[in-house]
Amino acid sequence: MKLDHAIALTGGIAVGKSSTISFMSLYGFRCIDADKIAHQTIDEQRDAIISMFGSHIVKDEKIDRKEVGKIVFANAKMRSELEALLHPIIYDKIIALASQEEKRGFPYFIDIPLFFENKRYKIDRSLVVYAPKTEQIKRLMKRNALSEYEALQRIESQMDIEEKKRLATYVIDNSKDLKHLQKECERVRYIILHDYKDK
Repeated sequence: MKLDHAIALTGGIAVGKSSTISFMSLYGFRCIDADKIAHQTIDEQRDAIISMFGSHIVKDEKIDRKEVGKIVFANAKMRSELEALLHPIIYDKIIALASQEEKRGFPYFIDIPLFFENKRYKIDRSLVVYAPKTEQIKRLMKRNALSEYEALQRIESQMDIEEKKRLATYVIDNSKDLKHLQKECERVRYIILHDYKDK
């Protein structure tokens, strides 16, 4: 399904996509959060995931996403198997929500971390939240209490942030502080609305 009003919001790990979504929501844009849908889907597919990885990934009756993360970021084959299970379900849920947004006829965001990698969504415009890899590593180590090796392993499982920046329709620079990010969001908001008027 072609999504004419959607803008894919993407970027690397720990670049500040969630903070960007918060600002864009304040400016009146709606956002479909693929991560939130993924978390719901993981809970729904609990039994299938346990049979794939083993019962040691269960903590307090729920899938321990951190434990699963350790496994799949160290094992590309298992990551592919998990993605093959989850991604079609996540896709169907996102398309169902996007169909409702399309009826409004106003630009909206779909937060899709692997937008460029998977090429699954028929969306013409993309917004990349950017921070250099050195900053990504620092933020991810701090946020998830990872070693530098573990952080780099996760970051390098995705397309390089510089390549995503090159492919983007719009880029938000989140290499500095929150105040700078807000200004960047305001700048890009103006450009998006201006582009939309000219369509």
